[in-house]
Amino acid sequence: QVQLVESGGGLVQPGGSLRLSCAVSGHTFSAYTMAWFRQAPGKERDFVAAINWSWEKTYYADSVKGRFTIARDDANNILSLEMNSLKPEDTAVYYCAADRAPLTNAPYEYDYWGQGTQVTVSA
Repeated sequence: QVQLVESGGGLVQPGGSLRLSCAVSGHTFSAYTMAWFRQAPGKERDFVAAINWSWEKTYYADSVKGRFTIARDDANNILSLEMNSLKPEDTAVYYCAADRAPLTNAPYEYDYWGQGTQVTVSA
């Protein structure tokens, strides 16, 4: 049973930073493509960033490119998302996801999901 548990969300002012973490258990973490998605109220779940199993490739949504950084710690089975220069439009529930598929931004490709962590960007 694969389990993903996100943490690190909270309230931050515009221009601030947050670091999200996703603890992974139940599978060989290093063999999976890992990703972050987000979902704002009343909207679809959107792709944020992904990293493939070999660290060779990362993939970012245009809306976060240059502000967010995805990374993985295979020794400790941790996926992280460093978020800088946060904007009110970044407010959403953030989810981590895992799958054996190649690097992709399509949520339907991911079989395993965490429960989400709320990020609110507001003055």
